[in-house]
Amino acid sequence: MTSAARGARARARIEVTAAIKEEARRQLAAEGAARLSLRAVARELGMVSSALYRYFPSRDDLLTALIIDAYDSLGEAAESAHAAVAQEGPRQRWVAVCAAVRRWALAHPHEYALIYGSPVPGYHAPETTVPAAARVGLLLIGIVRDAHRARPGLADLPLPADLRPEAERLVADLAPDLPPAAGAALVAAWAQLYGLVGFELFGQFHRVVEDREPFFRHAATRLADQVGLP
Repeated sequence: MTSAARGARARARIEVTAAIKEEARRQLAAEGAARLSLRAVARELGMVSSALYRYFPSRDDLLTALIIDAYDSLGEAAESAHAAVAQEGPRQRWVAVCAAVRRWALAHPHEYALIYGSPVPGYHAPETTVPAAARVGLLLIGIVRDAHRARPGLADLPLPADLRPEAERLVADLAPDLPPAAGAALVAAWAQLYGLVGFELFGQFHRVVEDREPFFRHAATRLADQVGLP
């Protein structure tokens, strides 16, 4: 086979893969992840199932590809927002990243639900999803690490004695150069960030919080306090 033919086949594979993912995302929006079906995707694309299996051998393989794409898209949005304020202080950078997470979720509600909503029955995410899933968390850790290394540094944070062993384990795994109290606060803030976004996206703020953007920014700023950012 000539190099031109190989190139044409590679381009065709990329195009078909993209079409499969696009149709799968449409089905996610209409039916939810639990009802995603390779046969239904193939039928909508005018393909026989056996042909689609050459691209994604199982539903779980397709779900994994969609999950990685979603995490990467979210990570890129957060990293772009951070780059735009990279010369600002840690609090501004923190809030910018948090706001980018919210904007992305509101623009991609079904993909957000796929990665942070209810688990898909019978699906277990493989280790290949971890690097993409970690992008936002690593960005937030980097902001806290920069603040810790600078002056005046992080604020002193309380750490109950019974939490210290777990906090020390957390920082050993995630950021060995951070104080244990900061590691525990970071994990709590990370969970609260996605809780805030999820409450807005999935309707729990209906008739509770109406002016949601300033509310979110205030909450994100309080999370910056929580992790000790100066």
